Amino acid sequence: MLIHSASQLLTLAGGPQRGTALGALGIIENGAVLMRDEKILAIGTTDELKNAYPDEPTLDANRCVVMPGFVDPHTHVIWAGDRADEFEKKMAGTPYLDILAAGGGILSTVQATRTASMEALIAQTRPRLLRMFRNGTTTAEAKTGYGLQISTELRLLKALLTLDDESPLDLVLTFLAAHAIPPEYKDNPQGYTDEITSTMLPMLKEWWETHAPGSPLPFVDVFCETKAFTLEQSRQILTRAGSLGFPLKIHADEFDNLGGAALAAELNAASADHLVVTSDADIQALGKSDTVAVALPCTPFGLAECKYTPAKKLLEADAMLAIATDCNPGTSWNESMQFAIALACRYMGLTPAQAIAASTINAAHAIRKSGEIGSLEAGKQADMLILSVSNYRQIGYRYGTNLVKQVIKRGQVYSVDVGYYRTA
Repeated sequence: MLIHSASQLLTLAGGPQRGTALGALGIIENGAVLMRDEKILAIGTTDELKNAYPDEPTLDANRCVVMPGFVDPHTHVIWAGDRADEFEKKMAGTPYLDILAAGGGILSTVQATRTASMEALIAQTRPRLLRMFRNGTTTAEAKTGYGLQISTELRLLKALLTLDDESPLDLVLTFLAAHAIPPEYKDNPQGYTDEITSTMLPMLKEWWETHAPGSPLPFVDVFCETKAFTLEQSRQILTRAGSLGFPLKIHADEFDNLGGAALAAELNAASADHLVVTSDADIQALGKSDTVAVALPCTPFGLAECKYTPAKKLLEADAMLAIATDCNPGTSWNESMQFAIALACRYMGLTPAQAIAASTINAAHAIRKSGEIGSLEAGKQADMLILSVSNYRQIGYRYGTNLVKQVIKRGQVYSVDVGYYRTA
């Protein structure tokens, strides 16, 4: 199929964008894309491709923007229940870490998730993935982390594999047993750390090779934070995971600067995420590494906090910056990358072009998929969006609405008005 007559075709060609180079959209006016067998075959102007491929079936973009599908590189999309009651407490002034210490927060969702059946977990997660897809996310990272015991963590992985198989939205999975200290280890966090490294990670590798043979290993993540895992415990977990062949991620510097971002750079982790109170030294370490700095602007917004990821410092240090929703039940129940972009523009000082690049090609690199998705280039997967507007600057400028008209996933066209309905 030949998609033609795009007012602006945003190619994002050329690979991940570092530092102040962020925001190169590679715009082709009156652009066109030829896709075949789930892949992009050619990119160019409408006149060029119509002349070169006169017999192709066509889809008229009607002078609207065509761009890569959004990549959401940090979500906790699978869980049971909700935490609406805790939202009231937070809005009344109770700090999040105090709620966590009292058995709420992550631990509240852990209790609900541990008792939920596989069918219930799938049924509650499916509509969240549908909302992501309707809002233009074509690939999302999805973490476990609400089990904090190997049986539930593996059940969450199995549910995510099922959801990945059934929907057009591609999921990239992450094992996050190191999300919090479970109640059973409340007085022995080092014991739980040892349990993860000595028992859980080897079991995970064996389980994965049985349940997802031939698939790349999932990421292993850790929440390096006060009242979660110390820097030393984070190093222990990630070092063991790396020795088993798992790619790495880290939650760092959401509330306190413990050195997690520099650890991520040292261990060649794919990404370091949150990064709200990251030190200048850690920022410099990220700038010299291939570790992507993933900002989660919906999270401080959801917590009614004033501090956001220092994007300008990261870009000045030549770091690679990405954006994600952090979709989760406690601090950021939001499935829209468009809203994350709007926040990044207002509170992190990004231009719409920078935020779009951070949400596509750089976000793809944060899950080590930039060679396959995140830009419109020949040979890449045909994942793209047709917007309802003619200028890319509407993204970020507008919020609280969905500017996506059609989603193309692996060369198939879906109307957002009817969910996963294939229209062409």
